[in-house]
Amino acid sequence: MTVQERYKAIIEWFEANMPVAESELNYRNPFELLVAVMLSAQCTDKRVNMVTPALFAAYPDAVAMAKATPEQIFSFIHSVSYPNAKAQHLVAMAQQLTERHNGQVPCDEDALVALSGVGRKTAHVIMAVLWNCPTMAVDTHIFRISERLGLTTNSKNVLQTERQLTKYIPAELIPKAHHWLLLHGRYVCTARKPHCEQCGIREFCRFYKK
Repeated sequence: MTVQERYKAIIEWFEANMPVAESELNYRNPFELLVAVMLSAQCTDKRVNMVTPALFAAYPDAVAMAKATPEQIFSFIHSVSYPNAKAQHLVAMAQQLTERHNGQVPCDEDALVALSGVGRKTAHVIMAVLWNCPTMAVDTHIFRISERLGLTTNSKNVLQTERQLTKYIPAELIPKAHHWLLLHGRYVCTARKPHCEQCGIREFCRFYKK
């Protein structure tokens, strides 16, 4: 099976079996999504969804959060991973949004990564989810299963994975493909023990054939 054939088969399976693929983070507007994605770094979406309702009730927008102290934010997010650093980043990010962007989340990648605590992956998630941009956000799940499936070969880092995936996945499908791969890695092709017996794409998988 060629790389192109593998991509085609896997994409066709996901289109047929997972026509709706969306973020599992709860949010109501761009600001809430940005905060939730920042909190989700090295943390489960389930845990983030547990802390954000009270956080958003207290700080519903960038202007409100910009007036908070990191200590105040920490009191809401202490149960997520790295709460001290994330509290610092959230306050700084909100202040920057208020000062530079009228409190609105920008749709430009350079403007997003210039915000405190926002890296390439976070920016790509925001752009894909909010504006359907063809930006592939590669996390540990996607990095792992892309190599297992054979969508990437000898990828050494997330940037190499991103480049290989965006080379073969049609641009209009990239926002959805991010969720296809993420959810597959989260629930089926898990890190320690992949559930190959439950996997609908195992016949196309390089790892399974080996």
